[in-house]
Amino acid sequence: MSDFDFDLFVIGAGSGGVRASRIAAGHGARVAVAEEHRVGGTCVIRGCVPKKLLVYGSHFAEDLEDARRFGWNITARSFDWVTLRDNVLAEVDRLNGLYQTTLDNNRVTTLHGHAQIIDAHTVEVDGTRHSAKTILIASGARPYIPELPGAEHGITSNEVFHLPELPKRMVIAGAGYIATEFAGVFHEFGSDVTLINRSETILRGWEPALADRLLQISIAKGLNFKLNCRLERVEKLDDGSLRIHFTDGKTLDTDVLMWALGRVPNIEGLGLDAAGVMLDSKGAIAVDTENRTNVPSIFAVGDVTDRVQLTPVAIREGHSFADSQFGGKPWRVDYTAIPSAVFSNPPLGSVGLTEAQARDAHGEVRVFTSDFRPMRNVLAGRNERALYKLIVDASTDKVVGAHMIGPDAPEILQAVAIAVKAGLTKAQFDDTMALHPTMSEELVLMR
Repeated sequence: MSDFDFDLFVIGAGSGGVRASRIAAGHGARVAVAEEHRVGGTCVIRGCVPKKLLVYGSHFAEDLEDARRFGWNITARSFDWVTLRDNVLAEVDRLNGLYQTTLDNNRVTTLHGHAQIIDAHTVEVDGTRHSAKTILIASGARPYIPELPGAEHGITSNEVFHLPELPKRMVIAGAGYIATEFAGVFHEFGSDVTLINRSETILRGWEPALADRLLQISIAKGLNFKLNCRLERVEKLDDGSLRIHFTDGKTLDTDVLMWALGRVPNIEGLGLDAAGVMLDSKGAIAVDTENRTNVPSIFAVGDVTDRVQLTPVAIREGHSFADSQFGGKPWRVDYTAIPSAVFSNPPLGSVGLTEAQARDAHGEVRVFTSDFRPMRNVLAGRNERALYKLIVDASTDKVVGAHMIGPDAPEILQAVAIAVKAGLTKAQFDDTMALHPTMSEELVLMR
């Protein structure tokens, strides 16, 4: 038996921590995981899963409107926020239980409380110390709240799932995927939504053609945008509403202000200084290709390392760590061609290089686009157009990027990501028979 209480002590029972715990335990390691909130982490408890359920709920607004053109006469229409909210939270409770069951079934010891590293082999949880041969930090990240007067009056994506009532007016600060997703959701629920951002662009880092298409469609739907603006302070009024003050002297009143300005690694209170764990220039835990910090016995995976803040990435990093350190079969995560999506209205899907990135990396590229109106939108009388874009390395004919905006774009993109990851050529796309009538057939019809 080891001189340590555990072979592995994991801090954080989110996507990366749970996967690492389960796999390591499967390899025979004695594992403990500490979690101060709820098992499941950001994605399951207060992130992508409950958000996607809200997205599903919001789609009914347009579906019910379009139904008339398809022969359905639905006379009574009403939306009850509390019903959806409570059903979503109930599903979160169910998933939380499943994650806990997974840990229990794999004989992982779960410690509910705040964990602090004492030294390279010791972790303290609510006053009790535990020794471990290896420590894995998987504490994730949290929403960034700016340091300006009155910022505490706003909420974040953590609290949005618990709103007591549907706000009549909602302001979302930010223009990334979280901001655009919740803007679309609450607009469809009936809130008057305004998205504010300090620059003139939304979805920075995404293929600009898709971001611009989403902006134009969102404006046409009735969402409000206040771009190129800077916040000065937030004032809470006597009636409970908020008044947002901008540096140009203008103001904007709202019932709810939501901060969606990015996420920062959860490193506070972990005891990193005591253990001598180094951070990188972004304030995240610095790790090598094997997820190891500068302290040989301490590793980190997931959002706390701020490499790629996506749930599947954290899961794969946790799996790689456990196999490598406890399974005797080391492997590394490949970060190329990671598919990603924005569940806005309409949604976006992207994998590989943007056009600008491809030109920098490969020089000469060929760009193929398909700009069309989905069949459903035609009969529904909607003028919204989908846009698909393929980026091809001219010297090899390989498709190095695929970008889509339109109905079901994320669902379609997963299959496209396989092709891009495999290095298939544009000729192989063209040689594939079209599946008609579908939107996805446009991917093999671009000439």
